Amino acid sequence: MKAVFIALTAVIPAMSAFAQQAKIRDTSRVVIPELKVKFNPSGTHYFKSTILIQNWARYSEMNPGTTIEGTPKSAYGDIGIRRWRVQAFAQLTDRVFLYTQFGQNNFSFLAKRHTGAFLHDAVTEYKAASWLYLGGGLTGWSGMSRFSSPAVASILSLDAPLYQQSTNGVNEQFVRKLSLYAKGDIYRLNYRVAIASPMSTLNSTVAISPISSTSNFSTEPGNMQTTGYLMWQFFDKETTTVPYMAGTYLGKKKILNIGAGWVQQNNAMWHTDVNGDTIRTNLLLLGVDVFADLPVSRKGAALTAYLAYNKFDFGKNYIRMNGAMNPGNGVDADGTLNGPGVNYPMIGTGDVFFAQVGYKFRNDLLPDNGTLQPYASVQYSQFEGLDDAAVVYEGGINWLIHGTHAAKISLGIQSRPVFEWNIPGTRELTMYKNMYVLQYQISL
Repeated sequence: MKAVFIALTAVIPAMSAFAQQAKIRDTSRVVIPELKVKFNPSGTHYFKSTILIQNWARYSEMNPGTTIEGTPKSAYGDIGIRRWRVQAFAQLTDRVFLYTQFGQNNFSFLAKRHTGAFLHDAVTEYKAASWLYLGGGLTGWSGMSRFSSPAVASILSLDAPLYQQSTNGVNEQFVRKLSLYAKGDIYRLNYRVAIASPMSTLNSTVAISPISSTSNFSTEPGNMQTTGYLMWQFFDKETTTVPYMAGTYLGKKKILNIGAGWVQQNNAMWHTDVNGDTIRTNLLLLGVDVFADLPVSRKGAALTAYLAYNKFDFGKNYIRMNGAMNPGNGVDADGTLNGPGVNYPMIGTGDVFFAQVGYKFRNDLLPDNGTLQPYASVQYSQFEGLDDAAVVYEGGINWLIHGTHAAKISLGIQSRPVFEWNIPGTRELTMYKNMYVLQYQISL
């Protein structure tokens, strides 16, 4: 494993050296223009489109007992498309706006060919006042935390804190919900509130187990869900044309924000009591967080930091195992509580603390080849359904080829906990496994 890590960490310097030898003259001052058509001279009425692709090359230490198509695997290397997206924005008049997004996540060697791309957003919006925008459709205007709706092109690490997308795929479509919303700014308070119609859990992309003594999502028609997020902005204000929140501004803004939010749904969960009777409980997800993105020198150096606390109530002992673009799809008799591949206990009833920090070095740190941005994060979870805390560590470095998110190469390492049933009724931490990822992103 040390050899694999050494080989991966050599990629970025080697590519930089190759670029210099080839006399590539693109610098961090290169600006890739927007795909934008102006409808009026001032540009306030427009049509705009963006494109994003994130490709992964990865080596994963698998959870014990993992199989791929029935073949046992203790480790595996794969290549996949973590995300590709196409967005379209249209500000038709001063009051009328529409937005749509199409794309795919997690296209790997296990994906079914000729399928998979789907609608992410379809939003119509009306400006009722300078402080009030009303809209609806399939949309990410929802709560609980900043990265419940992440702007994937500007993520600081390889992935946003995915645990904040806490019902992803269960009764929504990759964080998007069929909803009506209101959003806007009142002085330095930015707000979003929505009422959503949960999607059927019978069509969940996550397996919903039959009702048991452990809480899970009800398969009955869902009640309406309320959700929101409030954010106080101390310095520069963030643009919230769309709901997706930046992971880092690379020092282009001076940001210090405090936020709080919620997701609530009556009778969303169920389990059985000792008599076998059905007990229905409410879903309540709460979050508070702080985000800072601050320039620290005149040469472009910048600090990014994020701290969050979340209180989740999914009902009795709820746990969801999850892993990004999981390369494992089965387990044998040696399987653990985590399940196959790179799964770990990401979401559950209990408390979650998350911290992340990154530092962007000065512009042109690598002559004619942009700059670097190392980062690190930790997720500490104390879930009701586990006997030990679940702690996930991540670290890595971004090579910002032009000093922006438009083209970047990232190397990341994730260390995740593995839980097993050691004694009947106990769920204990027994080991850690690692995942090494090299990502190339292009976004315009």
